Amino acid sequence: MSELLGVAVLGAGHMGADHIRRIDQVVSGARVAAVADPDTDRAAEAVAGIDGVSVHAETASALDAPGVRAVLIASPGPAHEEALLAAFARGLPVLCEKPLVPESAGALRVVEAEVRLGRRLAQVGFMRRYDAEYQRLKSLLDSRRLGRPLMLHCTHRNVSSPPGFTSAMLVNSSVSHEIDAARWLLGQELTAVTVLRPQPSANAPEGLIDPQFVVFETAGGALVDVEVFVNSGFGYQVGCEAVCESGTARIGDERGMAVTSAGGRYEEVAQDYLVRFADAYDREVQAWVDATRAGRVTGPGVWDGYAASVVAEAGVRALENGGRVTVEQVPRPDLYA
Repeated sequence: MSELLGVAVLGAGHMGADHIRRIDQVVSGARVAAVADPDTDRAAEAVAGIDGVSVHAETASALDAPGVRAVLIASPGPAHEEALLAAFARGLPVLCEKPLVPESAGALRVVEAEVRLGRRLAQVGFMRRYDAEYQRLKSLLDSRRLGRPLMLHCTHRNVSSPPGFTSAMLVNSSVSHEIDAARWLLGQELTAVTVLRPQPSANAPEGLIDPQFVVFETAGGALVDVEVFVNSGFGYQVGCEAVCESGTARIGDERGMAVTSAGGRYEEVAQDYLVRFADAYDREVQAWVDATRAGRVTGPGVWDGYAASVVAEAGVRALENGGRVTVEQVPRPDLYA
């Protein structure tokens, strides 16, 4: 197939604008055909200089725009369910940024809608599965060279939290990536969660419980802990150490540029996820474009998005109640077996 895949990008904010740039300048085999955002000025700015793109305020008009054959959803989470169902109704393949849907009930409705179609249409944007370091760790754990994995120790640090960021969002927004990564790396579902609350950092906005220490139990008897600290003040850091029966493996220590100048030496630290995971995002979108053009859907799907939402909701209850909360999810449909 030589024709470029026409993509409608929903959302022109920080993430959406970066995906527009990526499709236009980095990814092969695709073009931006339409963009939708309630702020049409922002949408127009995001596609400035790109030929053949229509700008829309509404999702439906973007999906129905000439040349649109696939959808990339980068709008806020609460808008995802409506956009996904609209894409499904039109038979359009989708790459949806996480969360699939913030609430597990809505995520389950998306699962049920895709099951009714009888085929997968959507991939969820858990981009860590496309990061080179995470892929190497996955291959190592799958090989069992170090024996069975017993524990994962994870860190997730941000420079600062955006306005309006809540204590619950440390779990259901930030740690959602660790939830999916743990399920993928271990090949096990997460069955229970406990959230411990150390003394909040003085750098955290008033009322924000930051940092948090989250512990997951898995169906296979492994433990996963996550230190999430969204107001570290110094950089964006994501790391994971797997402790196995016969050894350990750690990722996330890759160094940035080292600078030596008068009086000292320092190493750069990434300041946000678009820097740390730039290559992973490129790989993810390219893989989605290639699969879509070939008539396939690969990568994490809506079941993975639903599972992450269920676990995150259990984590928020654990944060609020201060105890251990079990994870309860519906049986996995045959479509995702």
